Parts: sequence; C-alpha cells; structure tokens
Amino acid sequence: MRWHNEYNVGTLQRPGLQPFTSPEDAVEKTAGGEGAASTIGTPDDLVKTIKSLMEVSGGVGTIVGFVHDWANPENTRRSWDMVARYVVPEINGFIDGLRKSQKFVIENRAVFERAGQAVMAKIMENDKAAAALPLTGPDASRFRPSTRRICRRKPPSRRRDASGAARSLSRRFIRSLRRL
Repeated sequence: MRWHNEYNVGTLQRPGLQPFTSPEDAVEKTAGGEGAASTIGTPDDLVKTIKSLMEVSGGVGTIVGFVHDWANPENTRRSWDMVARYVVPEINGFIDGLRKSQKFVIENRAVFERAGQAVMAKIMENDKAAAALPLTGPDASRFRPSTRRICRRKPPSRRRDASGAARSLSRRFIRSLRRL
C-alpha cells in the first residue's frame, strides 16, 4: 500500500491512479475485482483469474509470477508448490483427461459392478481360487500387511502425462470387459 501510494501515485504520478485509502481498499483494487490481474486466495481463485485474463486478452504465451517478501519463505514455497500442483495442470489442460475418465466411471458404474460380479463368479467356480480368496482378496491386508506394498503397481512413466495414463488404463480395462 505504501509503495503504491508513495511510488506509483506520488513519484511516478501515473495518470488516473488513485492512492489506496486502507489495506482493504488495496486488496480489493488489486486482487479482488473482476478485472484484477493479481490474486490473493486459493488455487481455484488463481485458475479463475488466469482463465479470465486469457479470455480478455485472447491468450497468453507466458504468465509471470512475482514473489514479494510479504510471507515467510516456507509459506511462499508452499504457495508456489500449490501453483505447480493445481494451477499449472489445470491451465495447461492436463486435468481434462482425468475428468473425462472420472465421468466415464460414474456414468458406467453398472458395467464395472457387473464385471466385478463376473470375476467373483469365476473365482468361486474354482475351489482353489475360492480357498485363496481370504489370503489375496480385498481383506488380505488384515492377514498379510506386506502384500499391498509388494503388489503395488508401478506409477506411469513420468514422460507420459496423467491423462494419457488414465486413457491407457481405461482402454485396457474396457478390452478386458469385452473378453468376459
């Protein structure tokens, strides 16, 4: 607030610029209004601001983030971590495939339930498989806690984005359903 009032308004005397009257006025005018180019808030607030900026300007090549020493280093690092985890993937469209996959699962829940029932029916037809079920099924972690650690799938390659991995898993699952 002081920097704006003394430097931008007083020293530079930018045309049409008015001094802030209070800290609340400063926040509202710089990060609170519809046309704000800065954001104070959640990652969703920042996504909304960036998308609005892109819509108004017709698109951008680069977005520059400024870091001020208004917060301690740990809080500043945490803020930029949230930008990297939540804002960048949303703006770059990396979340779209995951949302489509989620929607597919929700809309086709009955298919997945029938597939699960078919798998369980096949298991129960085989005496040895049925006997092994308590040791290998969903409740197996009660009996052998190390099983989950050893059998966990490897994460998708870092070279593939998350939506590509989700599409690949969805395709394989659908192919396996067709074989039933």
